[in-house]
Amino acid sequence: MKYFIVLVVVVLVAWRWRSARTAVAAPKPSAKSQAQPTDMVACRHCGLHLPTDESLRGQQGMYCSPAHRHAAEG
Repeated sequence: MKYFIVLVVVVLVAWRWRSARTAVAAPKPSAKSQAQPTDMVACRHCGLHLPTDESLRGQQGMYCSPAHRHAAEG
């Protein structure tokens, strides 16, 4: 009977330790921390695809650099 009590105590301690360790070590990612997709555009000069917020707007479209905007429109 005393071995059964010792076994139950050991199992409870191990279960409690494991549940506490996984709760601290691996928090679940929230929906707000995930990156949102962005629109992509192609450079009118070389065809490189890049995010809209990193592109340069020109008279004829979007470009990846000032040099390509100048070469296409200048």
